[in-house]
Amino acid sequence: MIDDQGEQLGIMQPFEALKIARERGLDLVEVSPNAIPPVCRIQDYGKFLYEKDKSERAARKKQKVIVVKEVKFSVTVDEHDYQTKKNQAVRFLNEGDKVKASLRFKGRQMAHRELGYAIINRLIQDMGETGVVEFMPRMEGTTLHAILAPGKKSEAQRAPKPAAKPPAPQQAPVNTQVTAQS
Repeated sequence: MIDDQGEQLGIMQPFEALKIARERGLDLVEVSPNAIPPVCRIQDYGKFLYEKDKSERAARKKQKVIVVKEVKFSVTVDEHDYQTKKNQAVRFLNEGDKVKASLRFKGRQMAHRELGYAIINRLIQDMGETGVVEFMPRMEGTTLHAILAPGKKSEAQRAPKPAAKPPAPQQAPVNTQVTAQS
């Protein structure tokens, strides 16, 4: 038996412990039911639940939610479009999100799957250390998928940098010319 101050009261019967708790206007809570003898504590159960909920909310607030963002390609992608989508993928990876690169084959394009694999593999090569391949390119129906996760280098870039000192304000030059008036 532990009281509300955290001091041990010793081993006692449950009805005696409940009587002490009611005298103090608190609750008797079984803390460790598997211990021999079971451990009970005198405390305000509502306050205990509130503190527990508060600490769980704080833990959830600190969690980083990983989002998977998708970049879609086609077999007939032009060079500029490819570069634009590659830059988007790099930006997503630098922000800490995963990137799903997908390429959909339409109609007769299924006969030339090697072109799709070439585009996705080129993207993986161009990522370098920015992204790490989590799932190698694979076909699912008419779509070719690959998933990239942020690399070690991009995680280091996301670390907050110390703020630079603002430049000192410059004073306006003083006009030292004197004009004579007659």
